[in-house]
Amino acid sequence: MTTPTYTLRPYGPSEAGEIRQILLDVHADAYADQMDDPFHEQERFAWFVDHWSGLPGFTCVIAYDGDEPAGYAYGAPAVHGREWWRDYLDPAPEATATFSLSELMVRPKWRATGLSAQLHTELIGPRPEPLTVLLVDTTHPRVQALYETWGYQKVGERQPFADTPLYAVMVCGLPKM
Repeated sequence: MTTPTYTLRPYGPSEAGEIRQILLDVHADAYADQMDDPFHEQERFAWFVDHWSGLPGFTCVIAYDGDEPAGYAYGAPAVHGREWWRDYLDPAPEATATFSLSELMVRPKWRATGLSAQLHTELIGPRPEPLTVLLVDTTHPRVQALYETWGYQKVGERQPFADTPLYAVMVCGLPKM
């Protein structure tokens, strides 16, 4: 089977307004069956998009199939000294510079095509930080297993807000535990 070819376009903080609606539309499609869940509803996700896109160093990669957005990945460098994931490791690694991968989302039509790996590589590959952290819903073990094939290790579990799912805390760039 041939892997489809996508156009991957990087965006930064100055383009956040330009891509905001694309991010919201892809989310609406990706979570269409969960929009009745307050955590996944559009207004709440818009808050997360605005928060992340306003962070220094925000980076987003959107994949296009022709003119149609198929998925995206975005994140931002963690604030030095506030690498919260370090609390899960004893001893924590010497390296501290961390990139926080907030979202990697692929619309249903393009799932299982290798697009998520392409987006991940395009977003994380050029990053100068030696470590990357992300959260994965613990009820999605296949997603967690996919991240493990990309070098991530589960270091703990976290529920960031009272109404969020329980997430696996995953870090890439650690020595094998």
